[in-house]
Amino acid sequence: MSLKVELEAFLGDAAGRRVVLVGVGSPIRGDDIVGLKVLQFLEGKLPSSVLLLETESVPESYTGSIRDFQPTHVVIVDAANFGGAPGEARIIPPKAIANSSVSTHSLPLHVFIGYVKQSICQNVILLGIQGVNIDFGAELTPEVEKGAHALAGLLKTLLGQ
Repeated sequence: MSLKVELEAFLGDAAGRRVVLVGVGSPIRGDDIVGLKVLQFLEGKLPSSVLLLETESVPESYTGSIRDFQPTHVVIVDAANFGGAPGEARIIPPKAIANSSVSTHSLPLHVFIGYVKQSICQNVILLGIQGVNIDFGAELTPEVEKGAHALAGLLKTLLGQ
């Protein structure tokens, strides 16, 4: 199943939909910035029913903003290592998130996702973009930047209604 089809199934009908896009990542760790870049590419291009939150490595600090928005859906965008092609985007299953031992975030994402699902909104997914280099001081690699543009374009198509 294509990512577009999976996202369409997750997001459902546009009527009454309120979506929070949570960009996660570190601006000083190469491709780890990709979650933030996707949101930056979407800035000013989506309706008011979509809230963009660039949370860097502390998404848990934004739970109040997420709650106040009263979302029907929460989409977290972050760099991931799932063995895909550089820049490829996939929905990361919850079991894969919980089993991940490497994270650049202060609180493991599966804990954050569990909290959001339990206390704010049941419809939460993680969109991962395959990174190449998350070394300190590295730049965003061209193929991962291309993937960020592609994902932003897909999200704009699906949420821009």
